[in-house]
Amino acid sequence: MPQDKNQLLRHIFIDRRIREGMRAGRLVNCATLARDYEVSSKTILRDIDFLKNQRDAPIDYDGARHGYLYTEESYALPAITLNESDLFAICIAEKALAHYENTPIHRQLAQVFRKIESSLPDKVSVQPAWVDTRLSVTQEPETSIVPAIWDTVAAALAKNRGLIILYQKPGADKAVVRNVDPFHVVRHRGEWYLLAYCHLREAQRTFALSRIRRAEMQSRTFAIPKNFDAEKLLENRFGIFGGDQEFRVRLRFDKPTAPYAAERQWHVRQVLTAMADGGAELSFPATNLREVMRWVLSWGAGARVLAPLELREMVRQELAWAALAYGAAGSS
Repeated sequence: MPQDKNQLLRHIFIDRRIREGMRAGRLVNCATLARDYEVSSKTILRDIDFLKNQRDAPIDYDGARHGYLYTEESYALPAITLNESDLFAICIAEKALAHYENTPIHRQLAQVFRKIESSLPDKVSVQPAWVDTRLSVTQEPETSIVPAIWDTVAAALAKNRGLIILYQKPGADKAVVRNVDPFHVVRHRGEWYLLAYCHLREAQRTFALSRIRRAEMQSRTFAIPKNFDAEKLLENRFGIFGGDQEFRVRLRFDKPTAPYAAERQWHVRQVLTAMADGGAELSFPATNLREVMRWVLSWGAGARVLAPLELREMVRQELAWAALAYGAAGSS
């Protein structure tokens, strides 16, 4: 049996290309197969040896035409069974690529799906064409990331190598050089963020990849702290940015707004309580109140902060400034 699904997909690809070459009269060779599937020639040679020795595939090399062919055209690889849910899942996943259209990984993901599609049997029992006209995935607002910066950050993550980045905060006049140890990358609301140890601040910091103007991988390596757990770290946050103090946020939603608030899980540690008057109370921990404040304001008059007092004051001040701004605009 093939060692993994990737190897199985390559075998299907090789089988299809050999048959296509035989029909077209232009046989495929190892170099062509390796180039088209974006693997090494050695990998293709190993796959062909596997097919010949383990699958009894009657593959032969025609020296005159410089390519592979089947000496027995009736030979067929073991069938792959795809049911309706399998095809539907593949179609939905491809649609979901829209979320990554403005990111450097979109090209790689699109290539993966093309390989999957090229490996599917010529005849399938389910026709997924209706997905194109009956199902859509809307794209979230995305920031733009320079492909070279993405590749550099990814390489540093894979090799545990330090990074020198030129980072510019929103509203800052100029970018600042940071020497960081990259720990983890996370996607949040249309932006990719790097969780890293910053040697300038001597603490862990969160950097938006779209705000990195330049990145250079260093030769030095580092060890990720044993107490670093990205999953636990992120579950304690509301949003992406953290802080030194944890607050217990309590919100009260009125009756018209409560059903909308109850439809989603806003925090992995949230507690939602239905009230007798039809409203609801939501509580969760947070370490960055500014992100919570922006979310609370999106509910308008339908949400009211019960705790902590610091958050109540932040919302009150923001509303006062907004009212002042609109008042000034209306009087001009």
